[in-house]
Amino acid sequence: MTEKDTWKRAVHEFLYGLTGYEIAQQAVELRGSLETLFMFVSFGSMIGVPILPPYYGLRLLPYVVPGVTTWKRRVLRERDLGDDHEYHLHGL
Repeated sequence: MTEKDTWKRAVHEFLYGLTGYEIAQQAVELRGSLETLFMFVSFGSMIGVPILPPYYGLRLLPYVVPGVTTWKRRVLRERDLGDDHEYHLHGL
């Protein structure tokens, strides 16, 4: 890499961090919470909360098998009251 390329990359990363990083992080958090909600509604019976009839969950099961263990760990882990929200200090 030349010095011009490294300078260009540094400016690009700085501008991304300045403008788009927080939006990207919020999108990832939103996707994770929606995925958790979907898994909870579809496969809540795995953790003792039956919401949908098992037939529909069993039809979807082959598509979500890779994420079931991480979902169970995420839903059943012990949390404090303020863990769900990340407190951003905007304007400081």
